[in-house]
Amino acid sequence: MIFKSKMKKRHLVLAGLTLALMGCQATQQETEEVSPLVAIAGDTVESIHGVEVADPYRYLEEESALTTSWVKAQQAEGKAYLSGITNKQAVVDRITELWNYEKVSAPFEHGDNTFFYRNDGLQAQSVLFVKTKDGQEKVALDPNSLSTDGTVALSGVSVSGDGKTLAYGVSKSGSDWQQWQFVDVESGEALSDELKWIKFSKAVWNKDNTGVYYSRYDAPEGGNALADVNFNQKVYFHKLGTEQSQDALIYERPQNKDWGFGADVSEAGDYLLISVWQGTDSRNRFFYKPLDGKSDVVELIINLEAEYSFLGNDKSVFYFKTDLDAPNGKVIAVDVNQPEKSNWKTIVAESSDPISDIAIINDHLVVSYLHDVLGKLTIFSMNGEKRQDVSLPGKGKVAGPYGKRSKDYFYYVFNSYVQPKTTYKFDFKTGKSSLFAEPKVSFNPENYVSEQVFYTSKDGTRVPMMISYKKGLKKNGANPTLLYAYGGFAISLTPRFSPANIAWMDMGGIYAVPNLRGGAEYGESWHKAGMLDKKQNVFDDYYAAAEYLIDENYTNKTKLGAYGRSNGGLLMGATLTQRPDLFSAVLPAVGVLDMLRFQKFTIGWAWTSEYGSADVAEQFPALLAYSPYHNVTERSYPATMVMTADHDDRVVPLHSFKFGAMMQAKQTGDAPVIMRIESKAGHGAGKPTSMKIDEFADIYSFLFESFGLKIPAKVN
Repeated sequence: MIFKSKMKKRHLVLAGLTLALMGCQATQQETEEVSPLVAIAGDTVESIHGVEVADPYRYLEEESALTTSWVKAQQAEGKAYLSGITNKQAVVDRITELWNYEKVSAPFEHGDNTFFYRNDGLQAQSVLFVKTKDGQEKVALDPNSLSTDGTVALSGVSVSGDGKTLAYGVSKSGSDWQQWQFVDVESGEALSDELKWIKFSKAVWNKDNTGVYYSRYDAPEGGNALADVNFNQKVYFHKLGTEQSQDALIYERPQNKDWGFGADVSEAGDYLLISVWQGTDSRNRFFYKPLDGKSDVVELIINLEAEYSFLGNDKSVFYFKTDLDAPNGKVIAVDVNQPEKSNWKTIVAESSDPISDIAIINDHLVVSYLHDVLGKLTIFSMNGEKRQDVSLPGKGKVAGPYGKRSKDYFYYVFNSYVQPKTTYKFDFKTGKSSLFAEPKVSFNPENYVSEQVFYTSKDGTRVPMMISYKKGLKKNGANPTLLYAYGGFAISLTPRFSPANIAWMDMGGIYAVPNLRGGAEYGESWHKAGMLDKKQNVFDDYYAAAEYLIDENYTNKTKLGAYGRSNGGLLMGATLTQRPDLFSAVLPAVGVLDMLRFQKFTIGWAWTSEYGSADVAEQFPALLAYSPYHNVTERSYPATMVMTADHDDRVVPLHSFKFGAMMQAKQTGDAPVIMRIESKAGHGAGKPTSMKIDEFADIYSFLFESFGLKIPAKVN
């Protein structure tokens, strides 16, 4: 945290070390004027397509004593500021109380065994259970036993078709790197097999349950596994009981180093299916390999023209969900023996509602749609005839359907911003849903409201927004309000329950989520309207949401906070540099904030299909125009908390380091600019419960402090 009045005579030794490492000459008097929290601006200037671009904090990209010292000082100051907020413990207590309820996932079946996750309330990680045919339940895998602090998490599980062997991936401290291991389900004994250097891949079993297909990278050669760039993913087959070094290479594409491969096996076990992705482009290629012995990989769809998601097959007839000539999605059938496009058949035509998810269950197509962001379930026959709409318990999100083609039932999970996740079972024999698992929570959902509104963006586009709050709230223009958003990568922000959000509403807060362009709430056309050189549309949609909340008397600028993560962190950076006047507090979390160099670290190159690249002359001007790090100027900024984690190898923390340093250097107002840097954490996945609670408590406390509001001694 930088306060101008606190920048003298603090930590003189560390300040001197900072200057020395920078190669600067400093007298004792000069050293006394510098805080270790102030990152000294370097003189790095880079010519990009003929434009001179300053990068004064480039050195914070490096793992050095200087960076380490600066990070430690920032951590200490950030913690001191947050812990000093009056009655913060009341926020922690209320979130903990609300979080402490049993959570059970929808079940999934393999062989005679049924698997599900359960968390008794405050366990660091949810535990995987197995229920046998005779009704006996036992722990199949407890990730809480893998570490003492809960920072080793399950990143994926895959059960063999006979239900006897469990493959599971683990991630340490939130890293994207996974290590896969195996366990015998009946005995609980660990097998010796171990698979390393896996990212962005699951493990899928072959028909005989003797091994798994998976995709991995070569071990990083640069010495920094958390920052080195990742290219040349390859598909392998691992046979149980053998060393990873003996795994059979199934497919690689060395001439196309940026191609990635999502491997799967058809439900009947007759085909290996390879979805070929290129960066985060929603389009993909599709290859397959008949698993009849020695067949080669067949390149069925070689052009990068549309999304092709494999749904299932009837022998040589493959069913896909695609957005080819259908931005909202449709279902097609392709006979791989007659693969020409002229032979493709449309089974379920595109509708006005985009398709969210599909599964083939009971020889039916169960399609999950989004209707103005809210869930809708429809069942079709395999020839595309509509059978029925599934009656849902309310307006919210539908996760699923979850089931198998051979079963006459499926599960789905329903929730909203004020209703916790509840699992339902649909029975094809009756055509109705029944309650399967409902959590018992320490609040009454009937006491809260979640309403949908529509507002107009800068260019006239109609944008939806969900606004949630506690009943009895008055539109007096002074309510503390948190505006959370994302807007990118075709990710739809559908209603999602969080007990922490209920705590925010209990504090008198409003939780608002606009569905910005860049997501897929209205299909691929909505996504394309917020990517590449149209990214400014996303920012404008967000500012219009803030203005709506103010104009409609929900809140005012002094009580309005902005929060977003990852690509949403980029949105926060743009908000600070473009419209700081709209907000009293802004929280960029694990954000992409240097738009000129993001492609040079880990998987950052994969985002160029979404953002473009500064390496391309035609795309450089648009990126420079909104890159948060490069657009910070000397002015008064709202209270800012830049959030990141030391093991984030998705959006590496250097983005937040450089941006935070620049913000602290350029802040001319009195509002604090602090860093919240977590240790032994990553981009967000696998974070233990205690860390989640602490993070939410810090966010809400920081907002209240920034709004000039006092947290009550007890939140309820």
